[in-house]
Amino acid sequence: MSINVQGHFHPFLFTVMTLCAAAELGLTAFLISAGNANGTWPSPRYHALLIMFAFNASWTLLFSTAYMLYLFDGATHFLANVASSVIWVLLTGILWGTAAGVMHNTRTGTDCPDVPPISRCRQSLTVEALGWTEFGLCTVNVLATCAWVYTSSTTSRSRISLVGDSRRMV
Repeated sequence: MSINVQGHFHPFLFTVMTLCAAAELGLTAFLISAGNANGTWPSPRYHALLIMFAFNASWTLLFSTAYMLYLFDGATHFLANVASSVIWVLLTGILWGTAAGVMHNTRTGTDCPDVPPISRCRQSLTVEALGWTEFGLCTVNVLATCAWVYTSSTTSRSRISLVGDSRRMV
């Protein structure tokens, strides 16, 4: 049974990563600004963690947008090759997984029962959820890219062996 995975998923995954990072950046920038204006930080660790989320969102927004532009430009740039894509997405996934895991342990409150729909508790929960979403997108992207590379190399090896065999038969 042969599974043929093609690399047409990249623009979709990087678009979703870009949009998720933009939402994360907007929310964390708002929370940082509101916390600085009111001086209402549950802990200094929470403030530093929000800054880390803002950095991760900026990093993801910048590089996923650049990667999409490289793809649409014909993927001729060094940063658009498969190896750099895997390294970049793996590093980004590690950043998001670390930030979301630490946020899970740092965030005060639970699932925010009995609080208004727009509250700091729900906004913090959304920051964490978007972090886990970015982590998941990075993981899916790395796994799909590796599967695509594996099936491409298997297909190209089988073509080479068939060509070699057909030349021997003549």
